[in-house]
Amino acid sequence: MERKKTKGLFITFEGGEGVGKTTLIERLYDHLTEKGFSVFKTREPGGTEFGKHVREILLHHEGYSFGKKSELFLFLADRAQHVEEKILPHLEENSIVLCDRFNDSTLAYQGVARSVDLKLLRTFCKFAASDLTPDLTLFLDLDPVTGLERSRKSKKLGDSHDRIEREKIAFHTKVREAFLSLAQNEPERFHVLDARLDSDEVFKQAMSEIQPKLEYMSCFS
Repeated sequence: MERKKTKGLFITFEGGEGVGKTTLIERLYDHLTEKGFSVFKTREPGGTEFGKHVREILLHHEGYSFGKKSELFLFLADRAQHVEEKILPHLEENSIVLCDRFNDSTLAYQGVARSVDLKLLRTFCKFAASDLTPDLTLFLDLDPVTGLERSRKSKKLGDSHDRIEREKIAFHTKVREAFLSLAQNEPERFHVLDARLDSDEVFKQAMSEIQPKLEYMSCFS
């Protein structure tokens, strides 16, 4: 199913562990809402009630293990429900959708880091997402060692790394390299932000990429 013509704006945020996506999304949500835009923030996995259960299985359930194919299809099932139930309806209502992870995460984590065939994976992602492509993707780039250390420090007392965070540094390095390659291959959509900088600077970088999209969006309001 092709995406309908809408006045909405679909922005996705990508990056490794501990890069600051949640902080940036929260700040952008507050800023854009104050400017009078209708904004919906969400995440993958876990953007729906169904997705919350999938997220728990994928990231936190210690009772059993599963292979890379099972992992992939759980992520895709979450996305299919998410797009149909939440993302497309909000876009059709002319909202700005801020989404923490989307197809690019699947390509980076399951495709490159887990060595799943990328050509086949792109087909699966396209189907699960109902052909929906972000209008803008912001990749927060950070050395994975630094990112994992940030993630560890941000955990509440007693919390532990999730299943993906516990992967070896070599895995996380592959993920970062995959995102950088995706950005290089789609420079019109995919923009790299320097996540080493403080949150104010990262916010400024993000708004410099978002502002032209807002101006274009306003032309049709």
